[in-house]
Amino acid sequence: MKLINTYQCKYPGISIFEDLITPAMYYIGELWEHNKISVADEHLATAVCDMIISQLSILSEGTESNQKIMLLGLEEEQHYLGLRMVGIVFKKHGWDVKYLGPNLPLGHMLNFIDVWKPDVVGVSVALPYRLPTLIKYVESLEELHSPPQILVGGRMAEKIARIDHIQSDYLHIMNNLTMVENWIQERNTETREEKEFNGISTK
Repeated sequence: MKLINTYQCKYPGISIFEDLITPAMYYIGELWEHNKISVADEHLATAVCDMIISQLSILSEGTESNQKIMLLGLEEEQHYLGLRMVGIVFKKHGWDVKYLGPNLPLGHMLNFIDVWKPDVVGVSVALPYRLPTLIKYVESLEELHSPPQILVGGRMAEKIARIDHIQSDYLHIMNNLTMVENWIQERNTETREEKEFNGISTK
């Protein structure tokens, strides 16, 4: 914990994720893809990053915004550390966060949405062959009676932004955590202004 606090002084705010943990995760992934480390090595490195993120999650607090986000990995998508970092950023801005983990089947996602009714659904896509699954999830979310906003991130985020047939008014591509934080701030401002307007109009 002392070491984490030391790094937080050097990397304040989300920069500890952007400048330290995310590059480390990508580097680990590249080593694994090129067979320079074993699966066991990759799992160990992931566990270390996961432990650090867990400690940072305990420290994250924010003013309540009364907005809700659920975070999940697509079916068969096992990468999840990015989602956990996104959850911390939302939590810092006062959002109610439900992290449902990796590899969540489409039907289970829709059932949870029906019960919890989140304002936003965030998904992660790390590998190119998950894109057809992503399209299926996005289309299912769009077909809901009250579709949530959809945030998509992960290593494939930039490629997704260039695919015309999965563009949507509800879809927002997040290439990094800075984009996520900016989006949250804009959303919180819009929600606050809407509440103030409604309060005035009902008097």
